Amino acid sequence: MAETSISGGFAEAASSIVPSEARHFGAMADDWWDPKGKSAMLHRLNPVRLAFIRESIDRHFDTDERTLRPLAGRTALDVGCGAGLLAEPLARMGAQVTGIDAAPELIEAARTHAGQTGLAIRYVAGEVASLPGKFDLVTALEVVEHVADPAAFVRQLADRLAPGGLLVMSTPNRTGLSRLLTITLAEGTGQIPRGTHDYDQFLPPEQLGALLTDAGLAVATTRGIAFSPGRGLHLSEDLRLNYLVAAKRP
Repeated sequence: MAETSISGGFAEAASSIVPSEARHFGAMADDWWDPKGKSAMLHRLNPVRLAFIRESIDRHFDTDERTLRPLAGRTALDVGCGAGLLAEPLARMGAQVTGIDAAPELIEAARTHAGQTGLAIRYVAGEVASLPGKFDLVTALEVVEHVADPAAFVRQLADRLAPGGLLVMSTPNRTGLSRLLTITLAEGTGQIPRGTHDYDQFLPPEQLGALLTDAGLAVATTRGIAFSPGRGLHLSEDLRLNYLVAAKRP
């Protein structure tokens, strides 16, 4: 595995970044916040993912589901943050947010958008393994299927968790349905840019669960993201398309 060093005082560490992946997503920076642009599918996914994250926060930190700022006084790290689609809602929930991404173009777009919305979010271009500090909440949504070494990446996420912290991840399942909907249809019709996904990199829940266990964490909750013509994308017990995992230290 290649070594990398990040400027700005970060220590040298093993890299999970795949340069071609960083270039691919960096090329999407200009219209990341356009709900009809290249990242339109992420805009559709975001409310569903946020619903799961909010449920997980309330359950894990025993917060009142009625409060608008359940993360007040807590820190959050969004890994593979893109241009801030998740980092900004986490900041609105009261968290002190750091977002990190391998694509500098996305980090620049994230900083610009946060400035326009008046949100104080720290954005960093680089490698999570080289980022110092511990965080109460760590998120990595639709990221693990794009890294060089999923096992090392999950360990790096676990290393960023503060005592009593919560990790939330999401990824496509490795099933015929996920290949059909995510690659054949979504990429084939231009809803997702071609080449975004490699089916061989998709992780089934049992594989991701094993990686989390090996990293010293335990899965607390797993929910699927399903699709139907009537409901669109929604949380479900059906894990075949895509799924979310909340994990903590046992």
